[in-house]
Amino acid sequence: MAFGGLEKKRDSAPMADINMTPLIDVMLVLLVIFIITAPLFTHAIRLELPQVAAEAARQTPQTVTLSIDGAGKLYWNAQPISLDELRKRFADAGKAPEEQQPDLQLRAERDTRYDIIAQVMGAAQAAGLARIGFVTDPPAAPH
Repeated sequence: MAFGGLEKKRDSAPMADINMTPLIDVMLVLLVIFIITAPLFTHAIRLELPQVAAEAARQTPQTVTLSIDGAGKLYWNAQPISLDELRKRFADAGKAPEEQQPDLQLRAERDTRYDIIAQVMGAAQAAGLARIGFVTDPPAAPH
């Protein structure tokens, strides 16, 4: 279908050029959108983790409390333990059927390095322990 003038001439050929105006309009609109939204992608999101107001978790005979202090020392039910001994205990606990495996409650001080927590969680996962919970302190009462 040829676009052109309203006059019909015998020697007029169909218009073979592509109309670029709509393409340029769309590209300009997209350019404006990207210029406006691009600065939004560079801003970091500041996170303030929430304080937990839940009740303390119930202790069952199959619950192990693993604490990590700010220096990275490990405590198995309040008894000091090394990382190698911890891995052995995880391996022993992981050999039990899943319904008899202990619940692992992980407590870590705010100053604890994340790599130590990641090593403990990785050791528990490698041993087959699936029930790991994070224990937090309730928020302080307002004065």
